[in-house]
Amino acid sequence: MEHMSLAQVLVYLFLLIPLQLLVYVIFVGVILSWLISFNVVNAHNQLVSTIWRLTSTITEPLLRPIRNFLPPLGGLDLSPLVLLLLIMFVRNWLILGQIFPRLA
Repeated sequence: MEHMSLAQVLVYLFLLIPLQLLVYVIFVGVILSWLISFNVVNAHNQLVSTIWRLTSTITEPLLRPIRNFLPPLGGLDLSPLVLLLLIMFVRNWLILGQIFPRLA
């Protein structure tokens, strides 16, 4: 396998890793919202509240434009799914187009 150039390493470090971390934060936020909605966890618990605020602070600026474009369908919010699909598209484009351009 060929060694990666500095530019390829920088793309990986500054784009792909944060995108993967964002995917984890989205999943935590979605699962926590379900747990709160079904009264499995108490939203007034300090730890739950802190995690909820953290995930909301990170994801809301990204989810809000999607929600404005795509309203809830039957009470189901599909904006996290759309955001995950967009992240997957960007990651695949970066991997195939930037890091490994010969494969594209």
